[in-house]
Amino acid sequence: MHTPLSDQLRILLGPVDLADIDPGATPGAVSHEQTEDELPKLAARLDDLQRRLFAAAQGGHSTRRVLLVLQGMDTSGKGGTVRHVVGQLNPNGIRLTAFKAPTEQEREHDFLWRIRRALPEPGEIGIFDRSHYEDVLIARVRKLVPPMVVGRRYQLINRFEQQLTAEGTVLVKCFLHISRDEQMRRLLARLDDPTKRWKYNPGDVDERALWPEYQEAYRRALEKCSTDEAPWYVVPADHKWYRNYAITRLLIEALERIDPQYPPGDYDVEVERERVLASG
Repeated sequence: MHTPLSDQLRILLGPVDLADIDPGATPGAVSHEQTEDELPKLAARLDDLQRRLFAAAQGGHSTRRVLLVLQGMDTSGKGGTVRHVVGQLNPNGIRLTAFKAPTEQEREHDFLWRIRRALPEPGEIGIFDRSHYEDVLIARVRKLVPPMVVGRRYQLINRFEQQLTAEGTVLVKCFLHISRDEQMRRLLARLDDPTKRWKYNPGDVDERALWPEYQEAYRRALEKCSTDEAPWYVVPADHKWYRNYAITRLLIEALERIDPQYPPGDYDVEVERERVLASG
């Protein structure tokens, strides 16, 4: 039996110091080779649980759903997680939203308006590539709103997430924690590879110059918004293989807590079997 990875990566209530968390660590993994061998089994388990979650909702037996929130500095692997972890699942039960800068319409509403519109339906796994936390991260670092507004948003986020969990949503909030050196390597890799240059954004270097400010903004968000109902998980992300492994396991553990079951048919199986056979 594995020790739940959620217990190892969860941010506990109280002060948070990201400097104490090694971005190159691999908690819960024995080795790269063993993890690679284990991933196909984990992927199959995740696929089975997702199908059961979707089937239970389609059969009217459950309103449960999962919301995976991915946050992290540029190049931390949000897109890679979607491709390598979520990409293995049945797209019928997936709702993916990549949040960019708010549109003019979105700015006319409160900051949670566009988030509510993208929430997963019963039986779905929703994935947020960036999320409502941008409004206490970049908004704080770039001083897009007054500090008092940012301060109020932490409480609004906690109330919002408490409501979601009360309605049957399991939140899996992952901060993809990479080192500054690893970010530099990944930015240079994009420049060196013509097939990856489309992913390079010169603005990422401007944001990189504010690394200490972003680390402080993340620290505050983790400290203020990791709750019993919706804890934060810090996923060391310098190793891409470990990031994929960790998030796969976190999703499995979330779905196992729901324990979705295939709904029974509301008909007599043997009678229907005879009818099918008799239909020629």
